[in-house]
Amino acid sequence: MNAGARSGTAARILTAAVLIPAVAAAVWWGSTALVAALGGLVAVLALREFFSLGARLNLQAYRLWTGLCALGIFFQQWSVSGAQSWQLAGNLRLTRSPSAPEFPLELVFFIFLVGCTATIFASRRPLADAIGDIGIGSAGLLFIALPLSAVVRIHALGRIGPKLLLFTLLLVWVGDTLAYFVGRSFGRMPMAPQLSPKKTWEGAAANLLGSAIVGVVLFSWLDIDAFQAVFMACLANVAGQAGDLLKSAYKRGAGVKDSGTLLPGHGGILDRIDALILAAPVVWYYFRFLLASRF
Repeated sequence: MNAGARSGTAARILTAAVLIPAVAAAVWWGSTALVAALGGLVAVLALREFFSLGARLNLQAYRLWTGLCALGIFFQQWSVSGAQSWQLAGNLRLTRSPSAPEFPLELVFFIFLVGCTATIFASRRPLADAIGDIGIGSAGLLFIALPLSAVVRIHALGRIGPKLLLFTLLLVWVGDTLAYFVGRSFGRMPMAPQLSPKKTWEGAAANLLGSAIVGVVLFSWLDIDAFQAVFMACLANVAGQAGDLLKSAYKRGAGVKDSGTLLPGHGGILDRIDALILAAPVVWYYFRFLLASRF
């Protein structure tokens, strides 16, 4: 390993050593409102990098408006998470209404489109560019903000919520870490050279193994069957790796190596959360449809 590679690895480890405890503390001790606020901030920063990639292709997103709508998605997820229910006996269920005003998620997207339409007519950009400009903003909301907002729903699951969100973060972190070191040391078989030349099947296998190990270690802590925990972790890992490749496709199309430079050793925010973006919804829906009835 040359000096540049060693320096990059050291920066990567140092950044992780600072960020991971801070994120874990916010998840474990913070409220769902705090998680929603931090998640919204991360989504806005990731969108900023995503739109910079689009600008290289002459796609000028309505950045401020899209960022506000992204925050609206996180607020909506927080507002609906306030509705909780408990099974008492038989078909008897106790329900608590949300404390914040609830509005449908599709309303956020409708407001986004109305605002984009108004902006088109108010701006000096050629109307021929409007479809591409709206498209990059819509893609940002659909590919980044909406799936990432699942972290809010996970955290709001009552007693198990913070545990399940930490489980989600850990399966991504451990998988990514093993993939990084195994891929660099033993990777020989390219996985998707047209998208990401450095990704290998050896690294992908290590990534999957790392997430499976998290499931094995934490199933008892989560009070979930071992098979269910491992299977959920593996499904989330596969989705996360797909998200990583999707992000690589964005970068390859824009002709850049990293989405940003905010995180030393990791690149940008989007580089750091690419796997979490698709892993979080998998955990949320898996728990909701297959495990929630047991809690």
